[in-house]
Amino acid sequence: MQGKLKLSLCVAALSGSAWAAPAHYPSSYQNLEATAAKEGKLIIYSATDSAVARPLLKDFQSLYPAVKVEYHDMNTTEIYNRFISENAANSASADLVWSSAMDLQVKLVNDGYAASYASPETPNLPKWAHYQQQAYATTYEPVAIVYNKRLLKPEEIPQTRADLIRILKANPSRFKGKVTTYDIERSGVGFNFLTQDYRYSQQDVWNLVRALGQSGVKLQTSTGAMMERISSGENLIGYNILGSYAFAKAKKDPSIGYVYPKDYTQVASRLAIVSKKARNPSAARLWLDYLLSKRGQDILANQADLFSLRSDVSGAASLSALNQQLGSSIKPIQIGPGLLVYLDQAKRLDFMRNWQQSLKN
Repeated sequence: MQGKLKLSLCVAALSGSAWAAPAHYPSSYQNLEATAAKEGKLIIYSATDSAVARPLLKDFQSLYPAVKVEYHDMNTTEIYNRFISENAANSASADLVWSSAMDLQVKLVNDGYAASYASPETPNLPKWAHYQQQAYATTYEPVAIVYNKRLLKPEEIPQTRADLIRILKANPSRFKGKVTTYDIERSGVGFNFLTQDYRYSQQDVWNLVRALGQSGVKLQTSTGAMMERISSGENLIGYNILGSYAFAKAKKDPSIGYVYPKDYTQVASRLAIVSKKARNPSAARLWLDYLLSKRGQDILANQADLFSLRSDVSGAASLSALNQQLGSSIKPIQIGPGLLVYLDQAKRLDFMRNWQQSLKN
């Protein structure tokens, strides 16, 4: 998701005609499709790995062959900084921003960077899944503790955050340099997850960060980097990792195990916004509607393993399956102004100071 690689993925236009829009779409939707075809291009800045997004991009391209998709895969902080700097310079930028750093996406809305759009898919979404018709949730992804199944003993697998603290303190030499998590100073999604942890249990968060620091935690900006290090055994445990990536990797890699913490499991969503300055606004709206559609969400859940948020999508990576599995321990991150609290400069600096001090103690 947040790899450092800045990848431009251009999906070649395929032959064929555009799909018939779902029956509940307004008849005027044909005009949007025609305008998008004339635009002929769509630029997406995304924190979703290009390999993960490929089934979605391929299917979207088959529906809209006239729209050439330019897909830039970056980490969440890179996306935000690049997008606002390009907008400030009035230079070419993303038509649509799709990121798991929910707080930064809401900030883009509040700072006036997002266009309003009433997607025809809105009635099929949970009520919490859009913010001011400008930021739309597209996924329902649990945040997990990931571990190496080959190298960890059953009694060393943490089921809660308290377990993780206890395990790290019980055998410090065993886990020295063997634990990983996001570098919250460089990863927007990592910062968001930890500030949300802080909302649930302020003191416990710093106790956990101290335990991580004492273990010589290895900090990363990329989910992929953490997963590879856990798979190889270079690290044994990863904290606050997107469970969708762990779910997908565990199906192919017998070394990867994961736990949704029983004390509480955060659920995050990749938020999509259409840029107010989009040069291809109709194409951006088509992509947004496609992501939210039943067709798009089926592919998102069952091919991309990103966990659908629609109640009419089935499969292991779906809202209904996850809710049934986790019950009352599930804590979705709420989309709204509350996400902006720790983006306030003074509060952010204070949080970072506590983070740095706790890692050192």
